[in-house]
Amino acid sequence: MRYENYPLWILLVSNSLSLAIYLIGSLIVVRLGLPWLLIYLAFLLLLEFRLLKESCINCYYYGKRCAFGKGKLSCLFFKRGQGTENFAKREIRWIEIVPDMLVSFAPIIIGIILLVIHFDWILLLLIMILFLLSSIGNGFVRGSLACKYCKQQEIGCPAAKLFDKKR
Repeated sequence: MRYENYPLWILLVSNSLSLAIYLIGSLIVVRLGLPWLLIYLAFLLLLEFRLLKESCINCYYYGKRCAFGKGKLSCLFFKRGQGTENFAKREIRWIEIVPDMLVSFAPIIIGIILLVIHFDWILLLLIMILFLLSSIGNGFVRGSLACKYCKQQEIGCPAAKLFDKKR
């Protein structure tokens, strides 16, 4: 079964996960000071903008409710791209997803460095939660809720090609 429009509960779960990762990352980064937090938040906004502008405009779910709600959001700001076939032809390399991985990895690394300088149980807990949300949480949302029911994956998805070892 593939969703034409994802159920709202999946959108809620997937976006709650992303917001939790962003919030916990921010709570760790702010320990370096407000300027670093502002840089981190600007980085998050830039990544979201890039996704909406470069990927979502060509996705099957453009103008529809995907698992993350970005298809509906993208059509509010950007014109439709060249279509789903264009999306399917796109190749993603590991180097291109490094910025997305930095959303979690940078705060975790910063947190570990801060722990070495001055141990703090709260910081350790934040790092552990961020790691679990970024790994197990993301794996669950993408594997069990999002990608599993995605129509774009049938047409072709560059992320699926990158992560699916069977392809």
